[in-house]
Amino acid sequence: MTLEDLFSAGSQASTNPPKPLEIVFAMAVSILLNLAIATLYRKTYKGTRYSQDYVQTLIIIGVVTTILIMVVSGNGAIAFGMFAAFSVIRFRRNLGQSRDLAFVFFAMAIGMVVGARRYDMAVIITAIVGTAIYILSKSDAFAPRRASHLLTLRMTSEMNFEELLKPVFDEFTDRTQLVSVSSVQAGMMTELRYGLQLKLGASTPKLLDALHQVTGNNRVVLTPTGQELDM
Repeated sequence: MTLEDLFSAGSQASTNPPKPLEIVFAMAVSILLNLAIATLYRKTYKGTRYSQDYVQTLIIIGVVTTILIMVVSGNGAIAFGMFAAFSVIRFRRNLGQSRDLAFVFFAMAIGMVVGARRYDMAVIITAIVGTAIYILSKSDAFAPRRASHLLTLRMTSEMNFEELLKPVFDEFTDRTQLVSVSSVQAGMMTELRYGLQLKLGASTPKLLDALHQVTGNNRVVLTPTGQELDM
């Protein structure tokens, strides 16, 4: 069996080629559903690299997919030619978040379903998946319980850092993880790096003040990472 036979395998079960009015109707449905997907993306976006170009591209991808599915319906030769042409396309844009790729697949999937002339199914899928995405976004599901921090500080080499830092960590943190210990300034100082999970309501200025007192006003850097500690 050739590749053309594979593309044409479902042609016997396919309906008649779509009429011009049905193509226009399908494109209108695809535009409306992909506009809903684009609006959902905009409403639920939480990053700092929002792109109008990307959102408009989502709509275009969905509509173009609908057109392609309708064109290749029952025509194995055209399907094979399009498959060969699209196999050499390379996308040059780096997606900012993993969910951006998911929305691309979402738009393409709806475009395919509409192109297959399953309009009721396309509406239902858009409604169910869109509602799930909205609820997950607004409820902040699977987010870290609290933002973690990376602590970098220096103490003189003769200081017992474990004994000195323990009371501070007990007061301000739920969990700590020693990441690295290194000797700096010709062995006169010890540089420590910790992963911290701050207690709910812990005051960052008070934590820094306590750390400065313990370290003798040496270098202290506290950096939010926005990630849960793996402990």
